Amino acid sequence: MNDDIRNIVLGLVAAGISALVGWVARTYRWRRSLRRTQDFFGLPANSDALLVVNREAGRDGSVKRRDVFALLELAALIKDCGARARVVWHDEAREGVGEQAEFCVGGPTSNQRMAAHLRSLLPGVAMDMSAEPGPDRGAFRIGTEVYRAEYGVSEYVLLARLTPGEEGRPVFLLCGQLAIANQAAARYLARHHRELAGAHRKGSFCLLLKVVDSAAYGPDVVELVADVTESARTPRPAVEADAAGPV
Repeated sequence: MNDDIRNIVLGLVAAGISALVGWVARTYRWRRSLRRTQDFFGLPANSDALLVVNREAGRDGSVKRRDVFALLELAALIKDCGARARVVWHDEAREGVGEQAEFCVGGPTSNQRMAAHLRSLLPGVAMDMSAEPGPDRGAFRIGTEVYRAEYGVSEYVLLARLTPGEEGRPVFLLCGQLAIANQAAARYLARHHRELAGAHRKGSFCLLLKVVDSAAYGPDVVELVADVTESARTPRPAVEADAAGPV
């Protein structure tokens, strides 16, 4: 074997080793990223996730179009974790909190399970459930702050990850003033779950998001208003709670 052939062989061997090392490194990073995502969502491979959704008022067996879009966003996240999604109506969900990962979509007016989650997990949050039109209809009261919707201009939505107990699976709440806000929260979660996982690790959080000019931009332009975890998890005084009405 002359020097030229030997150099060619050595070059091919070095290229093969370099390619193998690169493949191993990429695979390791991908698996590590997947494990972090699975840990954040509480979705190990082959596990089940609960998607709890409301029924559209006056139409049995029907879901609002924007809530369907939110479910599709969440189902894609669940599939990426190698888990399975199971859709359940809000008034038929009987599973305990933390038994499996859960994504609950919709406001407490139309979603009984969301109302129960707010009472037990976010007692500092109240939502105006008045049937009559008015500026406070659908408004969030979180601690001492009130967040009113300007429909088509700005709507608010709570995006929360709550972990009941050390061993329980997380519950994600997407509670918006309109269905388009629910979809915006699902899209925000899909886009930012890695940053949220890094910022909050495995802990609980409750974020208040604002959907900006939804009449023009749909659910795509979303601003983070505040991390309201502390005030949302602090029970309101009984007198204030009675005055604000039930959620």
